[in-house]
Amino acid sequence: MATKKKRTPNAESDSWVVIAADSVVDTQKHNSDPAFVRLRNPSTDEASLYLLGSRDEQLYEVKAFQQDFRSWFIGQAVQRDGKLIFVTPMDPLYLILPYLIKSGREGKFQPVEQLVVDEAFPACSRLLGCTRSLAALHHVTEEKEVGSKKFHRYSEEKTMKWLKKKVEKTVAALKIRNVSVGEGVKSATYVRVKSEPDDDHEEDYLRYAHGLISEYISEELSKALLKHLELPELTSPTETAPPSKKRKLSDKPVEAGEDYTKFNSEDFARKPPKKMTTAQKTLAKVDKSGMKPMSSFFSPKVKAEKK
Repeated sequence: MATKKKRTPNAESDSWVVIAADSVVDTQKHNSDPAFVRLRNPSTDEASLYLLGSRDEQLYEVKAFQQDFRSWFIGQAVQRDGKLIFVTPMDPLYLILPYLIKSGREGKFQPVEQLVVDEAFPACSRLLGCTRSLAALHHVTEEKEVGSKKFHRYSEEKTMKWLKKKVEKTVAALKIRNVSVGEGVKSATYVRVKSEPDDDHEEDYLRYAHGLISEYISEELSKALLKHLELPELTSPTETAPPSKKRKLSDKPVEAGEDYTKFNSEDFARKPPKKMTTAQKTLAKVDKSGMKPMSSFFSPKVKAEKK
């Protein structure tokens, strides 16, 4: 459904158009409103916008689709910000994981409340209130229980197993939805040229799923996961995605596919002589002695002087 979320109460026409499930904005069920919060992105380590559901029970990823020169008609008003916001459920453990890795360097067990702390993003502590957060910590940490208190320490081995399961589930979902990946995909339409057994493209599926999961983890962790999946690191980006598609989606400026400076060079100006046609060769052999040039038939006549 599409809803509006006010950023500031005094801003004129300051709202967003959001696509979200009904459960996200069902305030009658939860007796509280969802809230947009800024948290540290686990992949870029920069600030990103997320949505915490009612009572912080569920974390949602916020993605914006934006095109130039687009606006919305909302009621009788025009919203100049033409972005379309998509809100989808997200595993909060992805955002908690960087804090666990950082504290894991100390090599000691600590309460999770002391692990997930960030002065730049104080809202990170709210991640522990999500329903699946505390229940999923055992997937990436070693646990010790003293009395009624639990202590945690980051485990790389457990994390790799957890991420591998994420990749495998993603592969299964891609196959169920018949999503085509790998070299058998046309660059323009992303449709497989011919149907082939899935077993022949298992590595393609793994790489594709690894790429999707890598959007939620650090580059260092992504490389470690690639090694854990026993997939060799590719040296050329063209082996993972069609160049035309990657160039379109890349944040880097588009580079020319050809060296256009060659058209301004001196070598290009010195063109080799063109080959003569058969008619031109025959005409060249004709004896032209005594013949008037063609231009003489079109030269102006000399007027005779009056006597």
